[in-house]
Amino acid sequence: MKKQGTGGGEPGIHEGGMTGAARAFRLRPFLVPLLSLLLLSACAHHNPLAKWERSPNFDTRRPVVVVLHYTAGKTAEGSLRTLQTANSNGPVSAHYLLGKDGELYQLVDENKRAWHAGDGRWGTITDLNSASIGIEIDNDGYTPYPDVQIEKLIVLLDDLTRRLGIPRQQVIGHEDLAPGRKIDPGPLFPWKRLHEAGFGIWPDPAAGDPPPEFDGWLAMAAIGYPLDDRANALQSFRHHFRGMRSQGAELDAEDLRILYGLSRPLLRTRD
Repeated sequence: MKKQGTGGGEPGIHEGGMTGAARAFRLRPFLVPLLSLLLLSACAHHNPLAKWERSPNFDTRRPVVVVLHYTAGKTAEGSLRTLQTANSNGPVSAHYLLGKDGELYQLVDENKRAWHAGDGRWGTITDLNSASIGIEIDNDGYTPYPDVQIEKLIVLLDDLTRRLGIPRQQVIGHEDLAPGRKIDPGPLFPWKRLHEAGFGIWPDPAAGDPPPEFDGWLAMAAIGYPLDDRANALQSFRHHFRGMRSQGAELDAEDLRILYGLSRPLLRTRD
């Protein structure tokens, strides 16, 4: 009689009558969740200064602003390659790229941080990449935006603001948050048309002239513009609301009327 467990069985049989492969197969349903848990734990950051007591009450962080850019490129295909690699300043990306013909590309998941805004500030938001959805629009900065392109942009903005809960007035340009460093989407972008579709801000035409004590710079800061360089902030403001290229650091009468019309709703909200 052959001794049990020492031969006479199939090659590779161990005590208990199970091969190593068979044992691993039986453990597989338990190993996969365990490995997944270990990977998730490795990604999570638990501050060593605090005692970890997990709460189940959380969800993903959400964007609160949409930032519009122009590509300054010749074709959407060329811009697509740049957004998947780098430009002269290093790696760049955006959540969406919108072609002149209305073709829409998504490059980054909406819950991920695309590299599109860079240094800048809008109101109290100082890390726009973490707080925004970036949309690159195929335009060289010197050509009017085609109707089909703006129509598709409006459709996209409606979708994003509905699904993600982004306030519809929180649609700004790259130059609004980074005056002087950026000039896109430029003075040819149709901000008024976008506002008529329900996005961004536009002055109240019924506001009239501001009172003598009205502080236009304070109003500009309240809207969100950083005023570290007033001349550049004024240029971005005039691109956005007057569609004009200009230099200088002094507010004129039309600037003041526009700022009064923009800030009146803010003042009413705070009353």
